[in-house]
Amino acid sequence: MAFSSLSHIALVLVLLIIVMVICIKTGKLSIPASLAAGLTGLLVYAGAGYTGLGLLGVFFILGTLATSHRKDLKAKIHPDSVHPETRKAGQVFANGGMAALLAIPMIIDPAHATLYGMMMAASLASATADTLSSELGMVYGRNFYNILSFKKEPKGLDGVVSIEGTLIGAAGAFIIAAAYSLSTGFDKRFVIILLAGVIGNLADSVLGASLERKHYINNDVVNFLNTFFAAVIALLLYLL
Repeated sequence: MAFSSLSHIALVLVLLIIVMVICIKTGKLSIPASLAAGLTGLLVYAGAGYTGLGLLGVFFILGTLATSHRKDLKAKIHPDSVHPETRKAGQVFANGGMAALLAIPMIIDPAHATLYGMMMAASLASATADTLSSELGMVYGRNFYNILSFKKEPKGLDGVVSIEGTLIGAAGAFIIAAAYSLSTGFDKRFVIILLAGVIGNLADSVLGASLERKHYINNDVVNFLNTFFAAVIALLLYLL
């Protein structure tokens, strides 16, 4: 059993190193971001096994594809700056940090690992929903509204949403919920993760339209908080 466990850990380490190197070479992640991603992946695997690592992988693939899609159009939204594709360490932690933190109680409190695992999936559902809704909403959205005032505003501003972007984000949360349920079984947790992901994404927009616009917090803090809210919402819905 010990040899089998060590072989699995070695396999995961090799896979993570390969992904880290590819991300650096292709410019998807900076070197510090790649190291942060590797540490996040290792923690998630230690707590949630291949299921958690798979969810992290799904988020990363979807997020990378969405970020790369129609970069030319996104750059025109902010003509004074290039739409960033290379992620920094702070962005990695903002999106995956909550999942990594939830891996810790999964390790030290295995009796409640199922609950923590569901909360982890909810945090990644929210991160996925946020990334897809913002990256693809700018491309496919038609009308854009301030989430607090419901007044029309230019796309790309903090806290501005579109129906198309919101639906795309919900689809992202659905994919994470489905991926989790394929491993654990379809039950009420599927709905909880989906709802928590959607609500977390909306909370991100509310924070963007309020605190981020006033420069009280930056985008990384907003992104971390939306994953935190999603995890808490999942917990509350599960207890109800």
